[in-house]
Amino acid sequence: MNTPSDPSPALLAPDWSLAPEGWDWSAQDADGRWYWYRTEPVPGIGGGVWRSNSRNQQYAAEGRPNPDWFDTLRHRP
Repeated sequence: MNTPSDPSPALLAPDWSLAPEGWDWSAQDADGRWYWYRTEPVPGIGGGVWRSNSRNQQYAAEGRPNPDWFDTLRHRP
């Protein structure tokens, strides 16, 4: 019998119903933390994190560390 593999960190992203109004982007940093963004973030110079003006970034949830963090940027559907 096959056991299901762990869902990818992107699948564990916070639900959009929890996002503040007008915060239309989300992304996960390599350490597993998810953030909401008011403006589209960009990858940090050193890698492993997404960056936006601090007034445009808000903690959303904790997830597992994710080496594929760069693939987690999402726009509100």
